[in-house]
Amino acid sequence: MDTINYSMEGTVFDIQRFSIHDGPGIRTIVFLKGCPLSCLWCSNPESQKIKPVIMYQSANCIHCGRCISACKIGAISVNNKGFINREICTACGECSNVCPTSSLVLKGKKMTIEQVIKELKKDAINYRRSGGGITLSGGEPLVQSDFSKELFKACKAQGWHTAIETTGYANSETIEEVFPYIDLVLMDIKSTNLELHRKYTGVSNEIILNNAKRISEISKMVIRVPLIPNFNSSMQDILELCRFTKTLNNIDTIHLLPYHTYGENKYELLGRDYLMKDSRSLKEDEIEVLKKIIEDQGIKCIIGG
Repeated sequence: MDTINYSMEGTVFDIQRFSIHDGPGIRTIVFLKGCPLSCLWCSNPESQKIKPVIMYQSANCIHCGRCISACKIGAISVNNKGFINREICTACGECSNVCPTSSLVLKGKKMTIEQVIKELKKDAINYRRSGGGITLSGGEPLVQSDFSKELFKACKAQGWHTAIETTGYANSETIEEVFPYIDLVLMDIKSTNLELHRKYTGVSNEIILNNAKRISEISKMVIRVPLIPNFNSSMQDILELCRFTKTLNNIDTIHLLPYHTYGENKYELLGRDYLMKDSRSLKEDEIEVLKKIIEDQGIKCIIGG
């Protein structure tokens, strides 16, 4: 039996209980920080950097000045809105600790494997009764590959079903070491077009597509496609996706995920611009056409998931 390093630390930014998506049954989703991609539509921008970040909700701020006194490096000042100098902010969390209105929130904290497992055990009975389990998400969990591996090992030691939401962007050693402990892979394939993929995500898709082939030999896989206007939502885009999918093993389904702007407000809280502001979601009938194209290729398809 594998030994497990329960004292290993990782950076977690959320633990979401009672999820009925992201794998079978009732699940708990552990969100890890860090991602090598910088997708323009990312709905969790607070996850992209592996270090903690401060989110500032100006509407809640009462300009009490407690955060200014708490910040030892002078990264905070107050005008009519309030200002964080993110160039020097270390996200130590002292400002959020003293904020009386939670207008300052620290996203990301160190947790050990033991601490995470303690949280996950709160719903162990639900995993057993529903056939559920644990899903690692992010960010990209493989950025913290050692922590992800140990957490999956600890979950398997509890007898829990394991799943991962991943871009597949990692080196081959990580794939071989981590994925034997994963029962279900929910893998984003954003585009098979190299140049478009680089333009919209900041990285080439070569590593991702190569890893998808290897991962499909190790674990059961669901392909997830965030449908982004003017990027990957044409009929030709979907046909190319189907051609690639047919080269893989153990593919259960393709999930089409309609574009949404649920995370847009987070960019403001991080002092960033949302660059997809003028994009629109596909209409229901447009998505149904893409779904039928996939099904006509002999591949099961679900909208959402």
